[in-house]
Amino acid sequence: MQVLSELLSPVRTVSRAPGSSKKRLFEILARVISEDNPHLVDTDIFAQLIARERLGSTGLGAGIAIPHCRIANCSEPIGCLATLEEAIDFDAPDDIPVDILFVLLVPEEAHQAHLDILARIARLFSQSDFCEQLRSAPDSETLYRRATGWTA
Repeated sequence: MQVLSELLSPVRTVSRAPGSSKKRLFEILARVISEDNPHLVDTDIFAQLIARERLGSTGLGAGIAIPHCRIANCSEPIGCLATLEEAIDFDAPDDIPVDILFVLLVPEEAHQAHLDILARIARLFSQSDFCEQLRSAPDSETLYRRATGWTA
C-alpha cells in the first residue's frame, strides 16, 4: 500500500500554503494537524518540530523537506502534506529553497516505525515525476488525490 494513503487525510493536505519562514510554516501546519486531531496541541507540535529541526535540517534537497518528530498523545503515525505559495529557505544540503513539505508525527515510543516510515516517504519524494505532479496541483483536493493515488 502506498505510504501517503496511510498517513494523510484531505484536511491535512494543503496546496499553496503561505509562510515566509520555516517557523511560520511550522506554526501553520501544526495548527492544521491539531484541528484535525484535537488530542494533539498545536504548540506542542510546533515545539517538537522546532526542536528536531535544531538537530539538523530536514530539507532533503530538490525543494523537498520532511520535518518529523515523535510526540506525546500521538497514537499512530500521521502526516501533513503542503505545497508552498513561495519556496522558503530550509538549509537543505543543495541550498535549493523548499516548496514541498511532508510533516510526519509518530508516537513517542515508535522508534523503528519512525525510521521505516521516513525511509518510505524519502523514497517516494525522491521521484521527480511524483514531485512535479504535486507541484502542479491547483488545489488541496487535487494535491491529496495525486499524493495518495501515486502508483509508480
